Amino acid sequence: MLTLGHLLDALTGLPADATPAAAHPIAEAVIDSREATPDALFVALKGEHTDGHEHVGDAFQRGAAFALVERAPARDVPVIDLTQPVDASALAEALKPPLCLRVGATLAALQRFAAYWRARFTPRVIGVTGSVGKTSSKELIAAVLEQRYQTLKSAGNYNNEIGLPLTLLKLNDTHERVVLEMGMYDVGEIAELCAIARPHVGVVTLIGPVHLERAGSMAHIIDAKAELVEALPGAAEGGVAILNADDANVMSMRDRTAARVVTYGLSPEADVRATDVVGLGLEGIRFRLHYEGETFSVKVPLMGRHSAHTALRAAAVGLVEDMTWDGILAGLQFSAVQLRLVAIPGPGGSVLLDDTYNASPDSTIAALNLLAELEGRRVAVLGDMLELGSYEESGHRMVGARAREVADLLVTVGPRARTIAASAIEAGMPESAVHGFETHLEAIDFLMREVGAGDYVLVKGSRAMYMDKIVEKMSQPT
Repeated sequence: MLTLGHLLDALTGLPADATPAAAHPIAEAVIDSREATPDALFVALKGEHTDGHEHVGDAFQRGAAFALVERAPARDVPVIDLTQPVDASALAEALKPPLCLRVGATLAALQRFAAYWRARFTPRVIGVTGSVGKTSSKELIAAVLEQRYQTLKSAGNYNNEIGLPLTLLKLNDTHERVVLEMGMYDVGEIAELCAIARPHVGVVTLIGPVHLERAGSMAHIIDAKAELVEALPGAAEGGVAILNADDANVMSMRDRTAARVVTYGLSPEADVRATDVVGLGLEGIRFRLHYEGETFSVKVPLMGRHSAHTALRAAAVGLVEDMTWDGILAGLQFSAVQLRLVAIPGPGGSVLLDDTYNASPDSTIAALNLLAELEGRRVAVLGDMLELGSYEESGHRMVGARAREVADLLVTVGPRARTIAASAIEAGMPESAVHGFETHLEAIDFLMREVGAGDYVLVKGSRAMYMDKIVEKMSQPT
């Protein structure tokens, strides 16, 4: 169990048992005061829109025992300054909750605490990165591993310099495997996450121009994602890099790791391979899975033929972690993995395909490919795709060309999505079947009048376009 003593040891080097008072438990670490529970550690972080220091009092009122702060809070709470030398004997009387612990930088302290705590345990850690498919892959990998091992996984999309440490602070001596999603905006960030998590297995999904505007170039994105496989131990020490054989950007990483390389994909050269992939619409997919001369017929409840790659990643992890095929195939049936794209009832008997979490050209085309599998009038509601940098024009045009092949009706939202509409028309889609709007509110008004029974309505775009509001309105009972 986490204790105040462990926190002091991590941040100051003071032995965890230096004083009896340090044995006070820390139930969990939180960064949102509203999530504070009895004996929690509240970490006051300064964000873009709020400063956690303003909510220290609220965290204590909800039961938090301790808070990591960079400055003393407004309310009258004892503060121990850990930026100064700490004397165990002098601390004995002061270590009583509620208590603030002042550090130079709260985020750095959280990360240091997580790295310290991770180092106390010996689970095998699986890191998952890529431009798309990280969260669904993480979930399915964990579902497979759970068939044999006590497994800790990242909650939701806790994949950054804050979420990953919070996940690792939940680690205990019952956990045998840990599955961590690792995201990035720029070079160096995944390396920092790996220094905290110390992964043994690295899974890379697909490399595309997501966050290209911030990263600057595809080469930088590849370099950033490759930091995961570069951080793995060598093959002799159990390191394994699991790479997408169908993506040249991912395969370029095979020479950047000392770990054993296992590949997956549809390519005949892949170690873990799928053939005869059939989309079953909302019922999932079916394919044949091949590995070292063995073949299995597999049906999984993941929508879209692209989901075969998700299943292959999870199977590959199961194989390198010494699982039986019975366990692997059972784990692949975990239906809750379909986190992003979900089917829900829409107006007039229509079906909404809600894929509004975010959007890139690759993920949008994958969603359109699913729409193509469905029998009925197919409606694509597509918003701007942001942060594509120099890839913005070509990315939107590529989506428009595919929308023309799939959709009976195309609705676009936002100024960038005009390129989707123009590309679809240039590819031969009738102008009468294309409707462009500047805002999600205008799109809602049109769609509520237009869609009805037998329609399948895909809604996808970057979060800033409020595409989720379209789904929210269209899924309300009338």
